Amino acid sequence: MRVLLTGAAGQLGRVIAERADPADSVAAFTRQQLDITDRDVVQRAVRDAHPDVVINCAAFNDVDGAQERPVEAFAANALGVAELARAAAEAGAMFVHYSSDFVFDGESDRPYVETDPPNPQSHYALSKLLGEWLAADAPAHYVMRVESLFGGERAKSSVDRIGHALRRGERVRVFADRTVTPSFVVDVAAATRALLERRPPAGLYHCVNTGVTTWLGLATEAARLLDADPALLEPVSVRDVPMKAARPQYCALSNQKLADAGIRLPEWQDALARHLRL
Repeated sequence: MRVLLTGAAGQLGRVIAERADPADSVAAFTRQQLDITDRDVVQRAVRDAHPDVVINCAAFNDVDGAQERPVEAFAANALGVAELARAAAEAGAMFVHYSSDFVFDGESDRPYVETDPPNPQSHYALSKLLGEWLAADAPAHYVMRVESLFGGERAKSSVDRIGHALRRGERVRVFADRTVTPSFVVDVAAATRALLERRPPAGLYHCVNTGVTTWLGLATEAARLLDADPALLEPVSVRDVPMKAARPQYCALSNQKLADAGIRLPEWQDALARHLRL
């Protein structure tokens, strides 16, 4: 399989590149090497690679930064996606793009499914939703919503921040009232591969580890796995932490649609244990 991968230096892109099948031919581009918002550059890269699959891991992921720099966020998360989708369609390639739980408003009381109506509450969230719609311009496409991504490059995710503090015996603040379904990058990469091999119907899929927790619940499990003092965890409420961009308070996603396609993701506790052992 010939793969063109964008965002290859990022948290997810790096893992997908590292775990590619040795039989695959992967043309991996960092953000500096391929500006996805430049139509000519994108079309030339796709034409040269002759890909069977275009996987887009390039994104503007600074949620609060998007409130101050919306033009940059929309360029990367929406307009660039449109260029890649167009080029993939012209090449007859499958297009894989990753989105976010932030497209929802967080007012649910049960895990969101793919058919639930989105209601973005920030510039970042709106840019990601627009990217989903534009990705669908490629007739053969998979849009995969991930959430609270962890793994890959260290010290970048909230999970790494929690683990680092617990290992050092430092106190760490964690949300007690934000409900999540975290995504381990290793499992997302494996699910992406399985999706491309099984080729279920094109469309939108939630790609998260199985099970629902709060950030406090996840941090408590991390403390247990690291044999750290759970008293180091300081529960806080979303309303008590000033943030420029709104966060969905209940943002758990159901991965049942992927499971129905034969792709079952491990439970988040298993994923967290594997990550903390690395």
